[in-house]
Amino acid sequence: MRAAYITQLGSPDVIRHGELPPPVPGPNDVLVDVDVSAVNHVDTFVRSGAWSTPLEFPFVIGRDLVGTVAAAGPGAPGFRPGDRVWCNSLGHDGRHGAAAEQAVVPADRLYRLPDGVDPVDAVALAHPAATAYLALFTHGQLRSGESVAVLGAGGNVGSALVVMAATAGARVIAVASEEDAPYVRSLGAAHAIDYRDGDVAARIREVAPDGVDLHVDTSGRNDLDTAVDLLASRGRVVVMAGLRTRPVLPVGPLYLMDRSIRGFAISHADTAQLAEAARGINGLLATGRLRPRGAEVMPLSEAAEAHRRLDGNKVRGKLVLRVRD
Repeated sequence: MRAAYITQLGSPDVIRHGELPPPVPGPNDVLVDVDVSAVNHVDTFVRSGAWSTPLEFPFVIGRDLVGTVAAAGPGAPGFRPGDRVWCNSLGHDGRHGAAAEQAVVPADRLYRLPDGVDPVDAVALAHPAATAYLALFTHGQLRSGESVAVLGAGGNVGSALVVMAATAGARVIAVASEEDAPYVRSLGAAHAIDYRDGDVAARIREVAPDGVDLHVDTSGRNDLDTAVDLLASRGRVVVMAGLRTRPVLPVGPLYLMDRSIRGFAISHADTAQLAEAARGINGLLATGRLRPRGAEVMPLSEAAEAHRRLDGNKVRGKLVLRVRD
């Protein structure tokens, strides 16, 4: 089968495109014929070694896929050949990746694709939407009627955060570029603040004088001093990006107001958490409420170039690898 794979850790130049033996599923696995696979920042972390995880060379890269069930083991009774499916947790913790003509997916990490949903849309959303769901509900414990500040609201994860929070009945304060203000408002944001404003924190305080219940910064800058100061009593900061940041922790304001900071990495999410996120995502996909802002489709043979562009921050929207037509 054709695959994008590595035989050592390193720069995008280590990515190869060629033939590998097809994977062999176990009794609790599903063999999937892959149509498309997305490219994520976490894929570059695994490829470079910045994120240490068990892997066996040659290692197929990629985390997300949309495809069709080719075969299902006896321990995967919920799937049959021909089922349209998606997954967002391969390529980590010993599991080979998704950027190949076939992939083996544990049955508890595989989800049905709602009828009528475009495969490119679904795979482009698989990782950012699951990240957004976990940030808001699993770790942020967002409830209807609360307020949430989303920094980087025009991006892949940020836009999913806006849609999900607004759909859940929260008041969304979106921080994005001035050009993105109409877009984030169309997603459900009650307020749009230009991140280039001289004092973004002051603008947030103007529209949330009692503080925000949840603060999520997708940029990974992690200015905790400012974020904690913006929280309401018992407010939460969710940290989900910024691999190498070492911010100051404002302990006093944190504990005196029962505030908290919660960090998570989607790679550590268990199968129950991912399945809950998938149910939420599928509901929004099926209604058309959740859609990617844009996706550029590249052939599987250009996987190395996709990683180069992502490493160089030369991507707006999502890069998707077309595995088969």
